[in-house]
Amino acid sequence: MGPQNQPDKDFPWWLLCVVAVGLWLFYEVLADADYAAVLGTLSAGIKITVLVSVFAYVTACCMGLLLAVGSMSRLRVLRQLCRFYIEVMRGVPIIVLLLYVAFVLVPALVAGWNWLAEPLGLDMARARDVPLLYRAVLALCLAYSAFLAEIFRAGLQAVDKGQIEAAQALGLSGWQRFRHIVFPQAFRTVLPPLGNDFVAMVKDSSLVSVLGVGDVTQLAKVTAAGNFKYFETYNVAALIYLTMTIGLSLLMRQLEERLKARQER
Repeated sequence: MGPQNQPDKDFPWWLLCVVAVGLWLFYEVLADADYAAVLGTLSAGIKITVLVSVFAYVTACCMGLLLAVGSMSRLRVLRQLCRFYIEVMRGVPIIVLLLYVAFVLVPALVAGWNWLAEPLGLDMARARDVPLLYRAVLALCLAYSAFLAEIFRAGLQAVDKGQIEAAQALGLSGWQRFRHIVFPQAFRTVLPPLGNDFVAMVKDSSLVSVLGVGDVTQLAKVTAAGNFKYFETYNVAALIYLTMTIGLSLLMRQLEERLKARQER
């Protein structure tokens, strides 16, 4: 049977089901007083969840790109340092890294700053003045930069070397080759895994609740401990995360399709 006889082959019936179920769940939540109260409380944590996810991911992308380029450098020392960082960070669980950054790395950095600031007459710092939110963002950035570095490296290596050699023959500098030839093609290649990692970042941002950061998960823990309605509270928390992650997945898919259509023109 040809494609012309299957007009609804790729119709997103699953999306209709997800939207229908989601609308029904939100209706049930808003119609029930207990659920509605929980939703109102947890909604205050959405802003923190979004801020942590966006800032950590953008910074991790920048670091990951630098690590990927460094791991492909001609300098052996730079390559080895980048590989060392990537392998170590990928081998440490994110929750352990969160605790390490919050209670070991940040105090050590503050102590190092004070050691340098004292003889120079600069203001001294205190570790307790560094908000836990900043520590959480730093930890997620360090963790995800290693995973994103591998994604960027794969994308950069997928670019046809013939195009790079042709650009070099035209007299383009290394930065110009990277900016106009290598990175645009690599970005189209790595966009799907980058989108998947951003969705994963939103979910992993819930781990910052172990530091007491007031995101959706932390507010759910506090709310459930106060009203003893664990079923209702965590149902609402799961619904909020599902709404954010599925919405992001759909947005990333639309972006991929637009880039693909623009490339085919």
